[in-house]
Amino acid sequence: MFFVDTLVMAVPTVGDGAAVWRIARDSGVLDVNSPYCYLLWFRDFARTSVVASESGGVPVGFVTGFRRPEQPDTLVVWQVAVDRGQRGRGTAGAMLDHLTARLTADGALRHLETTISAGNAASEGVFRSFARRHAAPLERDLLFPAEFFPDAHDAEFLYRIGPLLR
Repeated sequence: MFFVDTLVMAVPTVGDGAAVWRIARDSGVLDVNSPYCYLLWFRDFARTSVVASESGGVPVGFVTGFRRPEQPDTLVVWQVAVDRGQRGRGTAGAMLDHLTARLTADGALRHLETTISAGNAASEGVFRSFARRHAAPLERDLLFPAEFFPDAHDAEFLYRIGPLLR
């Protein structure tokens, strides 16, 4: 079904930061954080993130996430990106499945949250598909209206999926 069997899913390391920054930059749709941010992310939030690499160890996709401090059983997915050559092959879904399986096995995950800008059909499809695969309810609500942003930015909608089965 998906051509992800040749990819290695792993907990990211600080050494993955530069490649992940390039994937985010080249995505054309993500808000690109500074390269420093990705280094810090993989130092402090590596356990709640995943990187997909080809056999040579070259990252081709990533998911960054963190646990909500007020709801530690909730994983907030900050960014999902896949290298242009891997798109349409199920890589994003496979990374989310891998990450949530790892965290669910620890007994610490019940919900997944993410925000998606209005009109981002690709991201919406990835998370709706995830909810279907995991037979989990999905709720969608406006989180941040466009006028909350200091620059030109679409409204962000909160997608909350769960409870996830253990």
